[in-house]
Formats: sequence, C-alpha cells, structure tokens
Amino acid sequence: MIRIANESRYAKIVDAFFMIPETTTIYSVLRLLLPLALISCVGSVSAQVASIDTAHSRLLIHVSKTGVFSGFADNHEIEARIAKGTLDAKSGQLTMSVDSRQMRVLDPQLSPDKRRQVQERMLGPEVLDSTHFPEIIFESTHVEHGQQGVFVVNGRLLLHGVTKPISIVAHLKDGWYKGTFALKQRDFGIIPVSIAGGTVKVKDELAIEFDIATSPDEKEN
Repeated sequence: MIRIANESRYAKIVDAFFMIPETTTIYSVLRLLLPLALISCVGSVSAQVASIDTAHSRLLIHVSKTGVFSGFADNHEIEARIAKGTLDAKSGQLTMSVDSRQMRVLDPQLSPDKRRQVQERMLGPEVLDSTHFPEIIFESTHVEHGQQGVFVVNGRLLLHGVTKPISIVAHLKDGWYKGTFALKQRDFGIIPVSIAGGTVKVKDELAIEFDIATSPDEKEN
C-alpha cells in the first residue's frame, strides 16, 4: 500500500507540472523543485524499515563459571526479550532495546528457590542494577556484507550506563537473523560475581546468541 500511494503521488506531481504554461514564473520555479519532489517519492518507496517482532525475537546469554571449584557450581542461561526495535533490511540499519528488568534466568536444573536467588542477584546493584539502568540499547553504525547472507554489524551498545563499540556476526536464514557475539562485563563497569572466597567466579566474558525477526505484516514491504 505504501508503494502504490507514492506512485500515485508521483504521477500527480508530473501531471500538474505539464499543465502549467512554460512561459510562467511558476513553471520555472517548479522546474527546479520537481527533481527534489520526485527524489522524496522514490526514497519513500525504497525504504524497507520494519519493526522487530518482539513476541518472538530474543537474546540468549550464556554465563560460565571459573575457579578452583567451578565444577561444583552452575552455569547460567538468561533470556532477554527485545522490547522494541527497527530494522532496515536494505541499508542494514538496526536499532533495538531490552528492558533489563524483564530479563529472566532460565536454568531448568535449579530449584525454583535457587533460581529466584540468581534472578534477584542478577537484577540487583551487584550486576545489572536494573533499577538505575533499566534500558539496554544497541544501534548499528556500519554493516559489512559478506557471502551467503552472512554480514558483520558494527555498532554501539549501551549497558549499565556505559556505551561501547561492539561487532556482531549475523546471517539471514528463513526470514530470521541469527548470530552470536561476546562481550566482557568489566568493559561496562560490571564486576563479575565471585563466591566461596573467590574459589568460584563468573567469567568476565559472556557469550550471547540472538534470533531476530521482523513483524509478520511488514516482511513483504
């Protein structure tokens, strides 16, 4: 519908222009402005900005342990649903945000009480401090297109009140953008959790995988 509307506007502009006598002043003015008007129409047609499907898109964060007794501790998996975002498939521009207060510890191997304790610690001032830093935002700055639908997305990540550049390797398959990337907690002012007198520590580096899709009604635009 957007495409049809703009094509109609394009035709009306051209028709109106040719109805004006060439000797008039307004003809001369419109002759200068017409290219700008047509560029505007073409730009609207070619835009492919779509909203991210927040009901199905997510990040999955893998947290590993290290230390002398790390074998007796649990690794964690944390789900972060995307709260909002947009994707321009043509230019590769991506913007998305996560509400840190809604991040959820999965860890099916833990008891409900233990899982709740991990959840509270993750959201608390010791780690995410989600009360003071409720929003995590990624904005792309440059995209490098590779072969077979693989590309590198460079951008800025705002986490825990700190903005740092990161690179994400992604690929497109069956309408889904999938990929992985890593980041270090200390880069964003987060000190990895340490327990049992330091004999068990959370690794500084986190492994993050993502599955992102655009809203179903916008995939054809």
